[in-house]
Amino acid sequence: MLNTEQDNFASNESLEAQLHTSPKGFSDSFALFITKALRLFADTLFRKRYGHRAVVLETVAGVPGMVAGVIHHLRSLRNMKDDNGMIKELLDEAENERMHLMTFIEIAKPSKFERFLILMAQISFGIFYTLLYIFFKKTAHRMIGYFEEEAVTSYSEYLDEIDNGTISNSPAPQIAIDYWNLDAKASLRDVVIAVRADEAGHRDKNHEFADQI
Repeated sequence: MLNTEQDNFASNESLEAQLHTSPKGFSDSFALFITKALRLFADTLFRKRYGHRAVVLETVAGVPGMVAGVIHHLRSLRNMKDDNGMIKELLDEAENERMHLMTFIEIAKPSKFERFLILMAQISFGIFYTLLYIFFKKTAHRMIGYFEEEAVTSYSEYLDEIDNGTISNSPAPQIAIDYWNLDAKASLRDVVIAVRADEAGHRDKNHEFADQI
């Protein structure tokens, strides 16, 4: 189970779920529009099947950090200038999202149709985000900031479903226990809290990147 410090953090995270960066200008509004459109699609397709929603969406979530990291890496080589740690930060974000996916695959067991959706989503979003990042980097980071706002909200809803008994609070998969250093008796609830905290961090960092551009 979570220790007292983790419980306090979980409570703080509940408040963080309400945070929202208001759009300023067309670029931010476009990023928010894309986010809300994809949120509507996810809500229609998955409804309250949060584990399966996580499998598909975490596949997409692992794309931006890798795409941005590679672009910054090539730019650093081309310009022969240091990146001030941004490449590592972006690639760490991509790896963190990949571990979210690996975790929820153990929990939700995606169907063949969902695996097909994953393939299509990764290809189409990968192309879209690459072009967006090359030409409109600020919009790209702002969009991911908004994506992560929605992720925090979705994981908060997931947590509510676990707490009210609608979703069984099953034991945490070993991959999650090892990755987040959870207690050996950790549950799905502990995993969702850990993932939500990661998403809140990505949210804040991408909004910060957008603000700096």
